Amino acid sequence: MGHHWYFGCFLKFSLLSIFFLPLKSLRFDRYGFSSVPPFLLYIYTSCFFFNFSIPSSIMNPIEINPEQDKVCDADQKIIPNGGVRAGQDGDVEVGKSSENKEDSDSTDVNKTPDSDVAKEADHQINCNGHNKYIPTSKAQVHLPKPEPPKPKMERSQSLSIAESMPSIGKYIRDRSSSFSAAIMNRLSSVKEGSGDFVLKNDSLNFEVTEFKIPGVKVIVKLKSEEERLEDQIRGRITLFTKSNCEHSIAARQFFKEKGLRYVEINIDVFTKSGNELMERTGSCEVPQIFFNDSLIGGLATLKSLSESGELHEKMKELLGPKCPEEAPKAPVYGINDEEDKEDGLVGVVRFLRQSLPIQDRLIKMKMVKSCFAGPDMVEAIINHLDCGRRKGIATAKMMAQKHFIHHVFGENDFENGNHYYRFLEHEPFIMGCFNFRSSTNDNEPKPASFMADRLSKLMFSIVEMDGYVSDDRLHVDYFRISKSEEFRRYINLTRDLQRINLQLFTPNERLAFFLNLYNAMVIHAVISIGHPEGILDNKAFFLDFQYVIGGYPHSLSIIENGILRNNRKSPYYLTKPFSKGDRRLHLVPMKVNPLIHFGLCKGTRSSPKLRFFTAHNVEDELISAAKDYFQSEGIKIDRERRTVYLTRIIKWFNQDFGGQEKEILEWVLNYLEGSNAKLLKTMLGDGDPITIVYQDYDWSGNL
Repeated sequence: MGHHWYFGCFLKFSLLSIFFLPLKSLRFDRYGFSSVPPFLLYIYTSCFFFNFSIPSSIMNPIEINPEQDKVCDADQKIIPNGGVRAGQDGDVEVGKSSENKEDSDSTDVNKTPDSDVAKEADHQINCNGHNKYIPTSKAQVHLPKPEPPKPKMERSQSLSIAESMPSIGKYIRDRSSSFSAAIMNRLSSVKEGSGDFVLKNDSLNFEVTEFKIPGVKVIVKLKSEEERLEDQIRGRITLFTKSNCEHSIAARQFFKEKGLRYVEINIDVFTKSGNELMERTGSCEVPQIFFNDSLIGGLATLKSLSESGELHEKMKELLGPKCPEEAPKAPVYGINDEEDKEDGLVGVVRFLRQSLPIQDRLIKMKMVKSCFAGPDMVEAIINHLDCGRRKGIATAKMMAQKHFIHHVFGENDFENGNHYYRFLEHEPFIMGCFNFRSSTNDNEPKPASFMADRLSKLMFSIVEMDGYVSDDRLHVDYFRISKSEEFRRYINLTRDLQRINLQLFTPNERLAFFLNLYNAMVIHAVISIGHPEGILDNKAFFLDFQYVIGGYPHSLSIIENGILRNNRKSPYYLTKPFSKGDRRLHLVPMKVNPLIHFGLCKGTRSSPKLRFFTAHNVEDELISAAKDYFQSEGIKIDRERRTVYLTRIIKWFNQDFGGQEKEILEWVLNYLEGSNAKLLKTMLGDGDPITIVYQDYDWSGNL
């Protein structure tokens, strides 16, 4: 008997998948949800119509308390020998004895064709002392009524699997149909306010409904108006923007709040798209919004449509069809828009690289690697161009000015005489520069002002892009930036810095350029070598991470202390960044601007916010950066103790802020606002001494 029972379990669960197929496609469109969770239906149906018979040999005898065996006489009546007869509600009688078999053939349940089986059952009941009726639970009216099990068969009378398959299949189909109909009837009969129907958050119009069905819990969330609208949209919203544009930022925020997907084309990043915008609209004003190939207008038009309630209808009308080919083209990633042209001297340079005797030489008691003599280069130029000596010397000087070649000791650009030179790619520092890729950039150098503007626009696009930098600019997702198209284009831009002419910068352009380049290099350094975690890491981060810019190496320390700080010593260092005769001294400003320290982000938690600057407004932007830093965390004042807690940045570079404590506090006062400004001004006016305590600096990354 045990083997039959286990085989029956296996067969029923194997065929359950046949029953489950029609239920899986069951949909309740009337209530706005797609389908009942399949695993819940699986469990419910298993418990519903698989009434397993467990062999008594593996079960303990059932103990029934006579005091608890009481049921309503109207629903059941006692039958001799402990049976229960079916009442008017459809209740069934169980434990029918063989003595009353002839009187109740139509209502007996669990009866057997063999009287011996019935007697054996009566004998088991009597032996256990249970001559009481077994109470039955009332059937649920909304579920299909149970059917009596098939009569027991002897082993010799059991059918083969092949013979029983048609009847089993019919049984499963009948059960699945009746169960599906029961669920549909149940849902169709649900009334609001009944115990089985709960409507939550109706006042907030969240449209979340919870159905409770015995054995199954279904939660239905109706789609919002925006979600239903998005399902109807098969077209594309295209948004043309620019970097550092307030209206473009507002347009992005509008679509973000509405939950609408769009394709953004930043014409400062994808420069060729600016030509397409000009052709379609007649101007380069942004933002411009397109629904498929139809121009909607700018931010003002978008807000007007939203306020009048016409936006959804407009979207259904114009965005319902698929996006046609006439719509603005989506930006293509991984392709450069700028067309580079080779330098006019590159033909001569390539010839010299192959023909000159480049070798190591002992010059002034120093071993100089990969160099050549100046007279040899002049002779090679004369022979290659078939020109006179004067033109040959002029060509060599032009090559030095464009940083194709350098004097081995940096003594001059080029002079006719016994001097030695080498190509830029043979400089000892070149292999450690992170904007060098196996060969130098031989394209025509771009104007310095163009490079500064291009750099700022790319960096602005990174900080404005959703998800790259937090809204407060204190946390940066370096991994996402490293995978972005904007960062890829920035890396390509850095190669154009190799031979840029930095002498063509105006003072404000130079200041904004090196502030932006410093912050961009920090991002590149974190991505390439990681955050510094100790003294040795700080050296690698701030000294060894370099770019070749204008033919010479520039590290983070060189930019900060050599250029921006007017060639002053770095904290805890004994020497200046530039020695006498350094070719980079022409980049040093006339005086130090202390505000630069609040525009440089070192990639740490105690650094100022990540910012980028424009050449025409860099001074005002630095003032705003300093005020913002002191407003958030740069200063704390304890009036009772007459103590001012300042950022450690001021301690490291106190020479830039005046050196003396009183001068430092007077400088800080110029950039304080609100209560801190009044409090510090009062303390300075008292004449009593003020103690300055410098806060700890958190070197952990601004992740």
